[in-house]
Amino acid sequence: MSNAATVLIVEDEAGLRDGLASAVGTLGYQARKAAGIAEAQRLTDDTLDCVLLDIRLKDGDGLDFLKSLRDGPHHDIPVIVVTAYGDSARTIRAMRDGAFEYLTKPFQLPVLLDAVSRAVRQRALARTAPVLLPQTAGQSGLIGTSAPMLSIWKLIGRAAATSAPVLVTGETGVGKELVARAIHDYSVRASGPFVAVNLAALPPSLIESELFGHERGAFTGATARRAGRFEGAAGGTLFLDEIGDLDTALQTKLLRVLSDGTFERVGGSEVLTTRARIIAATNKPVRPSEERSTLREDLYYRLAVIEVEVPPLRARRSDIPLLVAHALHGSPARAVSEAAMDQLCAYDWPGNVRELVHIIQRAAVLGGEVIDVASLEGIAGARNSRAPSTSFESTSNLRDAVAQLEKRMILEALERAKGNRSEAARQLGIGRPQLYAKMEEYGIGRPEPE
Repeated sequence: MSNAATVLIVEDEAGLRDGLASAVGTLGYQARKAAGIAEAQRLTDDTLDCVLLDIRLKDGDGLDFLKSLRDGPHHDIPVIVVTAYGDSARTIRAMRDGAFEYLTKPFQLPVLLDAVSRAVRQRALARTAPVLLPQTAGQSGLIGTSAPMLSIWKLIGRAAATSAPVLVTGETGVGKELVARAIHDYSVRASGPFVAVNLAALPPSLIESELFGHERGAFTGATARRAGRFEGAAGGTLFLDEIGDLDTALQTKLLRVLSDGTFERVGGSEVLTTRARIIAATNKPVRPSEERSTLREDLYYRLAVIEVEVPPLRARRSDIPLLVAHALHGSPARAVSEAAMDQLCAYDWPGNVRELVHIIQRAAVLGGEVIDVASLEGIAGARNSRAPSTSFESTSNLRDAVAQLEKRMILEALERAKGNRSEAARQLGIGRPQLYAKMEEYGIGRPEPE
């Protein structure tokens, strides 16, 4: 079946369109070519097995065409978005609206062909699978264009298209609540409330009442009936931060809510039904396979229908210049010296993005219009756990600086992994195809099959 597959290529650049058609032909597939949305619509029918779609087309937005496919009779055709514009909003929107994959230019041909092959296989296995689309969207406060963050955008988009429980894991300061808010903002529940509860900040004796509410006279001081957070989040999202700190008894009650959607207020007997989606987050070990796991095994599986593991900042160092620029917005400082940026990119950031923002905001006050190394003295420099092995070459070009940093990180990861590319990719927080692509781009040996 795969040899008879047909791929529609929607790309307004003629040279790239022809090149993609030739590449698809190497898989034994047939290619149809469209220079814009109008032509693509004429060429779309049930015989298609995959669509390669650019976003910026001369006659419209490719994402609008994606959504029209999902809303129409051809909703089951896998669509691979290929674009030079890999920002978070477009990525989340594409994945939310059912894109099979999202690749940014310049892409590596093996990565693209692998995505096409997977899409064709999916089409063959599930040609009539329904897709339910949310109707509203919001804006994400997350920042980053690195490969690990692109994976997060994709997960957010897929999570936003459902109402399944989500477990967000990651170290302190990585932005777990921002991930939860992005899932809410891009979901059909965006017009409903987003209710956040930090379980670690509440006295254990008050958590049950805070979550489930209480009846008058339920305990000393309960002078009136009070609705809990589950009721307050009706039609929206309840975000339970620091879920790993919840005691065993309350974990059991939360498990019931996740199992059948019902609960009672403290001191009451009326069975209530929640209409809130639950997203939980923790920085503690919670998987059953982990030592000192703080969650019941059955609760973990109920919460982690979708699990989003947010990478630490040290695993996405190429995002640091973007985060610095964002942190400087509205501050007295307007620039960062090359030496200071080198130091910021070399630091391991145990406090992650939260620590970075704090340091930049403090340095902006101390350093005037330009933040230099002196502004970071006693902040990042004195505690730097990892001195850079080499300095950036003098450049005022952000892209060149990021490329130098990526190459250095890959070389160091390969050295730590003793040449094992799978292990190096794991340390870097990327897939092996992405590692191979970067090694080829920077001339770091020739990838060999493992």
